Amino acid sequence: MKTRKIHKDDTVIVLAGKDKGKTGKVKKIYKHKDLLLVENVNMVKRNVKPNPYKNEQGGIVDQEAPLHVSNVQLICDACTKPTRVGYQIAESGKKVRYCKKCNEVMS
Repeated sequence: MKTRKIHKDDTVIVLAGKDKGKTGKVKKIYKHKDLLLVENVNMVKRNVKPNPYKNEQGGIVDQEAPLHVSNVQLICDACTKPTRVGYQIAESGKKVRYCKKCNEVMS
C-alpha cells in the first residue's frame, strides 16, 4: 500500500496543465486512480439532465474535474511555499508529515 503524501483539506498548487499556478484546497481523493479534486481548479462544463425526483434543473453546469497527483504540490502552512513531504516518527510515537524546506511538522 502506497502512503499518500497529500491528504484531504491540504492546500496545493497546480504544476502542470491549463490551471498551472493556481492554488486550492483538496476536496476529494480517488486513491485507486491517483486523482484528486481541488476547489475551483480544472473547471469543466457538464450537460446535466433535469431530475424531477430531486428537484434539479437541467442545463450546463460548471464543476471540477480530477487532477493527477503528480501535477500538484503541497504548500506548507508554516513557510507558505510549495514543498516536498517527508515522514518522521514524533515523540508520541506517531508517524507525521514534515516540510522538507523548513522542517516543520504538518497537520
